[in-house]
Amino acid sequence: MTCLFPDLVPAARGLEPADIVYRNAEIFNAFACDWERSDLAVKDGIIIGIGTSYHGKVERDLHGAYVVPGLIDAHVHIESSLLTPCEYARLVSTHGTTTVIADPHEIANVAGTAGIEFMLTSRNNAPVDILYMLPSCVPATPADVGGATLDADALRPFIGRDGILGLGEMMNVPGVLAGDAGILQKIQLTRICDGHAPLLSGRDLNAYVLAGLQSDHECTTRHAAEEKLRRGMYIFIREGSTERNIAALIPLVTPTNVSRCSFATDDCHADLLAQDGHIDRCIRRAIECGCPAELAIRMATISAAERFGLTDRGAIAPGRRADFCIVDDLRKFVIKETIFSGKTIQNIPVSPPLGILPSSFHCSPPTLEQIKITGTGSARVIGLVPHQIITDALRYEIAAGQIPDIERDILKIVVCNRYRDGCVGVGLVHGFGLKLGAIASSVSHDAHNIIAVGTSDVEIISAIAVVIRSQGAMAAVIGDDEVVLPLDCAGLMSTLPYPDIVSYLKQLNDTTKRMGGINDPFMYLSFLALTVIPALRITDRGVFDGEKFKDVPLFD
Repeated sequence: MTCLFPDLVPAARGLEPADIVYRNAEIFNAFACDWERSDLAVKDGIIIGIGTSYHGKVERDLHGAYVVPGLIDAHVHIESSLLTPCEYARLVSTHGTTTVIADPHEIANVAGTAGIEFMLTSRNNAPVDILYMLPSCVPATPADVGGATLDADALRPFIGRDGILGLGEMMNVPGVLAGDAGILQKIQLTRICDGHAPLLSGRDLNAYVLAGLQSDHECTTRHAAEEKLRRGMYIFIREGSTERNIAALIPLVTPTNVSRCSFATDDCHADLLAQDGHIDRCIRRAIECGCPAELAIRMATISAAERFGLTDRGAIAPGRRADFCIVDDLRKFVIKETIFSGKTIQNIPVSPPLGILPSSFHCSPPTLEQIKITGTGSARVIGLVPHQIITDALRYEIAAGQIPDIERDILKIVVCNRYRDGCVGVGLVHGFGLKLGAIASSVSHDAHNIIAVGTSDVEIISAIAVVIRSQGAMAAVIGDDEVVLPLDCAGLMSTLPYPDIVSYLKQLNDTTKRMGGINDPFMYLSFLALTVIPALRITDRGVFDGEKFKDVPLFD
């Protein structure tokens, strides 16, 4: 093995000055999961040593503040923040994050390889390191074709490119278990392959792991996570806007298995990131739930780095990147300063994206006749589950003309295909709590058709029309009043600075509260068309059973 930094050896020996020495720091040792009171020397963006004998061109006394490695998000969809990559990075960098492992399958489902190229180009000026996993399921299932189809041949040219780590979450579990040739070709592209297997267990889990899938972020119970851990999978404990799994899963983590456990935010809107934090929020939540701070920090740093083979980061040690953050209270874990490649992140300017993807909206609002429900009897109703993206398969007796049923909280939900005209699916949903108005969004995993829910057909159609007119948006409509967050980048992200997006989201949330709705209704809404998650879903074809993996009628 050759010396990685021969020019830095004299400085590491103390024969030359460091660029900067941080004195009197409580330094987290990720290898031993303990603390060392010492000094930290950095040169050329690399940690050259730990010890009290270094001298630097600049020296800072930290007065006993805690220094921890830069935080790493093991699985995230940047598009779900509603921010472009550079603006997302500008926001999370203030929370101690220095590396994110992102899967761009949202924009790939809309724009194909052009979407992946857009995300890759956008990482160049980001104030954190954005690394990508290639989207493995575009479309999510063969029936859910959105704006593109990417097979192994389409993905192969990206292998080996700077910024590409491996294959992203393999959501088509039935395809894996059936030995689908196209899926196996994708898995064989790279040695790092993320999984996505909610509720998978027993022999089917064995087969899924055998096929080459190595991680899972869809566990909602300790039992499920423990089984996957014992079968050799890495577990990413997720805490997003609506998917809150830390409380249930963190008791699983021990000093013995912490190397196999990391944090993931998966899907977080910009307002949650700005107000409550990113991976630092996960650490705080884990500590609140009884996890020792040292284990939580390890999960957020070297555990994630080792899972992806990133030997240049994740720890404060000689030869590693000088990515770290400064904290003055372990339990509160508020980031005081983030250092990325040896430089303090501060006053990062807004960086407009390089180019905007073309419109993908080629549809008209549905008619009253298209979204009319005429059946009567026992109906399948999608049941929201608080703080989860799985749903319940509910049954209610429904009479024609009875919807909306405000008393039982049963509302109409509509999906309108954005890529071609005339494809409209209608279903029923329980759990939004709306008493008036309607909401609609062009963020609708994973095909990202337009999805809407509301208390009247007229307002549902009006909200969908606003999204189409805006060429992508989140919209809330009460009568003639409209509140709109434009999403001018592929109907998924906004090119505005993150404080503006936070302000727009506040206006939308204030409006949905007037409607009587639940918290984060747009995030819940965005997942209801995701057919790879149990139990019931809604698509532009109608109701979909995620356990039987097929379309089913609304009424028996």
